[in-house]
Amino acid sequence: MSILAASPDCEPRCPGCAHRHLDAAASAAQKTDWLRRRLAPWQETLSEIRSAAAERRRDYRDKVALWAGWQAERWGFGLLADDELIAIPRCPVHSSRVRAVLAALAEHLPPPAAFPLAFFAQAGAQATLILKTKQAPALDWLSDDLTGKLAAAGLEGLWLHLHPSAGRRLFAKNGWRLLWGAPESRDADGLVYGPTAFQQLLPELYRLALDEAQSFLAPDNGSAVIDLYCGNGASLARWCRAGARVVGVETSAEAVANAARNAPSALVLRGLCEQRLPQLTPWLAAGAARETRLAYLNPPRTGLEPAVLRWLIEQARPRRLAYLSCSAGTLHRDLSAFDAAGFRIERITPYDFFPQTYHVETLALLRGPE
Repeated sequence: MSILAASPDCEPRCPGCAHRHLDAAASAAQKTDWLRRRLAPWQETLSEIRSAAAERRRDYRDKVALWAGWQAERWGFGLLADDELIAIPRCPVHSSRVRAVLAALAEHLPPPAAFPLAFFAQAGAQATLILKTKQAPALDWLSDDLTGKLAAAGLEGLWLHLHPSAGRRLFAKNGWRLLWGAPESRDADGLVYGPTAFQQLLPELYRLALDEAQSFLAPDNGSAVIDLYCGNGASLARWCRAGARVVGVETSAEAVANAARNAPSALVLRGLCEQRLPQLTPWLAAGAARETRLAYLNPPRTGLEPAVLRWLIEQARPRRLAYLSCSAGTLHRDLSAFDAAGFRIERITPYDFFPQTYHVETLALLRGPE
């Protein structure tokens, strides 16, 4: 039986954690079987799934985005099921920091007439209250008692975000105010991040994925690394430390600013990767005669933009390429294009970044045509 299925803190109506009734072995087997079928042309290259230690299969989710709703004279935070908010204040996969912050806010935040809260988001030590309004609310609830509880929980910054159209997109450019604490934090590796940061939920497993990618790519002072969808620069910093010439592309202004600090010797461009191809092409050409071209890709679920895929195949033509994917469907599509162009898929390693759920990420390692 799963540790979640046996937990009294697990809300049975919660639509999350589809694998909570499976033990670790059964969950891994289902994920592996799914990948074998979805990535059938390359299933012989599929390695054993890499999973976190048993004790890390709960209390691991330190980044959340939750609906907020007024329930029984206090705020509830959770997921929607058939348009009903299912509050999950003691969710066993949430980190203790998230649970403590939610408990403090539920106790102290005023009712919706004075505070039209729609969503709560937390990225590590930074949390954001998202209101569907342009009108700034009164802040008389922001007491020393509350901030003391937030600090004791391990929170370092609390933000207010006024975003009238919040929904599919939680964050907008404007409407931000730091209510308390520091505007940024540092993760376990010393990297700077802010309230909208994308973070892998199991840092120790993410490091293993980066280790594998770095071992395959083998960046050094004779290589140029193209790092697309680079986030806060965790991967950029690695390639820079290895001595490579590095360029990264990311859409988020906050992530770009932090990536520039986390990997100061890298060139970091803001925008969609497709929009930055005119800058990437001459950047690569500057070292064409003497450098080995490498690529590291970590796209969203939609996979590579078509123009970016064509550019990688026809112009960049990296000698080695590492592709960390969160969607087996779009990975299949993109690997098919690389395969047809003469790239060789050498290894695909699944990483169980989301224990108790059906989600699985895969790292594909490709060698370019000679």
